[in-house]
Amino acid sequence: MASDAAPVSADFGKQMGGYGLTTAHILYRMPDHRSLLQTYLWQRYDLFPHFPELQRFLDFWARELEGPLHSVTVSHSRLITPAELRAVDGIFRLN
Repeated sequence: MASDAAPVSADFGKQMGGYGLTTAHILYRMPDHRSLLQTYLWQRYDLFPHFPELQRFLDFWARELEGPLHSVTVSHSRLITPAELRAVDGIFRLN
C-alpha cells in the first residue's frame, strides 16, 4: 500500500534535529579598496551555540575569497526569541 504523505523537507528534518534558522550579517573589506566595507547576508539552518555551518562558511571565505572579513553579527532563534508567557491565577489591576 503506497503512502500519500508528502516527503519531509530537509529543512524540517534539520529543525527536528535541533537546528535553528541562523542569520549572519557579514561586513567585509573590498579587495581593491580596503577602506570600503561591503555587506553580505548569510542564512542557513545551524546548531546553537557553536554554529558549525557558519564556521565552515567563514573558513571557506577566509581561505578562498579576497575580501577580508571585518565583522560578523549572528542572529539565531535561541539568541532572540519572543517572550515566554504562561497562565497565572489571579487578576492584577494597575491604575
